[in-house]
Parts: sequence; structure tokens; C-alpha cells
Amino acid sequence: MPYVYDPMNIFARILRGEIPNKTLLDTPHSLAFHDIRPQAPVHVLVIPKGPYVNFDHFSADASDAEIVDFTRAVGEVCRLTATCPGDGDGGYRLISNAGDAGVQEVPHLHVHVLGGRVLGWMVQRFE
Repeated sequence: MPYVYDPMNIFARILRGEIPNKTLLDTPHSLAFHDIRPQAPVHVLVIPKGPYVNFDHFSADASDAEIVDFTRAVGEVCRLTATCPGDGDGGYRLISNAGDAGVQEVPHLHVHVLGGRVLGWMVQRFE
């Protein structure tokens, strides 16, 4: 499937420095920043710096260095925000939406790291 990346999406503009953000972590291939509309006490977005639309695009086309860096950046965000389960009452949820049915709002791969409270079920049970 050909992926069409929109270089004017908000995350691309953040990466170019056109829109400010509250950076938590900046690595060679990834950027993590606090969400401007947090849905939990901890709500951080982690994005690759490359032009990837969603996770399947990233996993197919990103370099090994980009994949390792992104994966480690997500883990480091969990440590930096003290949401790791080993940190007392910690715990976190990772969410990455893809496509229309997945309710993806920004066409740039991003992972939401949510924590700081009990988050409840991910979705309504389907029966």
C-alpha cells in the first residue's frame, strides 16, 4: 500500500519548529512532548522524526536505527513520567490510532503514553 504523507500536518510542523511544544525527550530519531489536551494526568505523545503515517508504514519503511530509537524513546518516556508499574502504583497505556476507523486525527505516527490514574477499559466490550 502506498502511504501518502502530508508534510503540513501539525506534527511535521512541530518537528520543523513552526509550532512550539513542551518537549519531554528529544533523541536522534524521536520527539516526545506533552499533549496540549491531556486526557490523563500524564499524557505524552511520542513521534518519529521521519515522515511515517502510521505504525504499519513505520514498521515497513523505517530504518533499524529509527525503530530502535522510537521503541526506546517510548520506554524512556514511561520512566521519565514515573508511570512504570514498578514505580509504586504506576501503570500506563500506549495508544496509536491508525486510519479513519482507528480515529487517527493526525496523519503522522504517534503513540500516546497515558498514566497517572486508573484509566478504565480501553473500549466498550464487543459482543
